[in-house]
Amino acid sequence: MTYIQGFLAPVKTAKKAGYKDIAEKSWALFKEYGAVSSCEGWGDTVPDGEVTSFPMAVKKEPDETVVFSWIVWPDKQTADAAMAKMQDDPRWGEIMPNADEIFSLKRMMFGGFEPILDQTA
Repeated sequence: MTYIQGFLAPVKTAKKAGYKDIAEKSWALFKEYGAVSSCEGWGDTVPDGEVTSFPMAVKKEPDETVVFSWIVWPDKQTADAAMAKMQDDPRWGEIMPNADEIFSLKRMMFGGFEPILDQTA
């Protein structure tokens, strides 16, 4: 069964093109590691909440946009193997040398998810 890794990050609004460049280059590696698909969603309608919300979760600052993204893997084993390979792959350093100028790794959150319902029209 497929496995999904989801990500939520605050990105400098003025650095949208730089973020997209990182995402495109990252996809090439994820695909090489076995990923099936990836999606990057640039926040459009992402309201502040009273108790919790996407902006509150990443402590979004006024000059930032929330990005919601995910990677679909064929299974958890492939995802885990890819994450292990990333630790030793020097290409990550080439892709994200100045990532902290574009988005906050410290305020980014991520997790792995086992689908319980997967439908397509």
